[in-house]
Amino acid sequence: MKAVVYRKNKRPEQLEITLVNVPQPKENEVVVKVKAVSLNAADYRSMSMGMIPKHKIFGSDVAGIVSETGSKVTRFKVGDAVMGELSNFGFGGLAEFVCAPDKAFIPKPAILSWEEAASIPMAAGTALQGLRNKGGIKKGHEVLIVGSSGGVGSFAIQLAKHFGAHVTAVCSTVNIAQSQLLGAKQVIDYTKEKVFGRDRKYDIILGINGSYSFSAYKKSLKPGGVCVIIGGSVKQIFSSLLLGWAWSLGSSKIVTLSGKHNTKDLEMLAELMAEGTLKAVISQRHPLHNAPQAMFELKQGHTSGKVVITVDEE
Repeated sequence: MKAVVYRKNKRPEQLEITLVNVPQPKENEVVVKVKAVSLNAADYRSMSMGMIPKHKIFGSDVAGIVSETGSKVTRFKVGDAVMGELSNFGFGGLAEFVCAPDKAFIPKPAILSWEEAASIPMAAGTALQGLRNKGGIKKGHEVLIVGSSGGVGSFAIQLAKHFGAHVTAVCSTVNIAQSQLLGAKQVIDYTKEKVFGRDRKYDIILGINGSYSFSAYKKSLKPGGVCVIIGGSVKQIFSSLLLGWAWSLGSSKIVTLSGKHNTKDLEMLAELMAEGTLKAVISQRHPLHNAPQAMFELKQGHTSGKVVITVDEE
């Protein structure tokens, strides 16, 4: 099968398209013929930190058709349409076939396209866990989303609105309209005005992108407020892991989130997408052989929304 494999000496992004063996399932695993896979910051950040999957194939968010099942699999049968998140199961989505435990997948709602289904798992799951699990979002909360134009940010706006919050988005000029259409009541253009240093304070801040100081975040929180660091620079991520406890002294807190696969969360998000409460903002679609260049552009910050690789069109 064709796969996009990590090669340390290759460019761009040390990835190349090559032929590898089709994976074989263990007793509790399924093999899925991949129809679409979306790219995430977790892919290129893992590469930057030397965290390479066992089979050297990235790609965690997939949608496709079950082509083979292990002897003990009862949840799915050959021919079932599924979607899943594979970051806890070795990645592997940037290929024509992927093999993972059946618990990594859920049935794909028939109304969703392959591309829509593949766009959901990690980005929407991270946004949900940041707002609900870490932020404790409630109706009427003031929420600031720093980095509202990317995959996580675009879902975070919609989820915060779904929970009844008042959303302020932070993005560049070109993405203002997108943030407003998704549900942001106010938008701060960081290229033209200061994000912080104003009178307004927030119950929840999602720090998805940018390199703002923890001090700026802390000063913009209401008493009892929470700033959830999801992305940003590698330096910022490490600083939050090492010093976040110090910035959480007092009633307002700064915490770090690394989204985790959760089947119930994915089922909820798929249902919200199927009923029209959520929609995927897919800015680019590429065939599998263009995945290395697409990953490079994503890392450079040249994309908004989700970037989806359509594997079945190879």
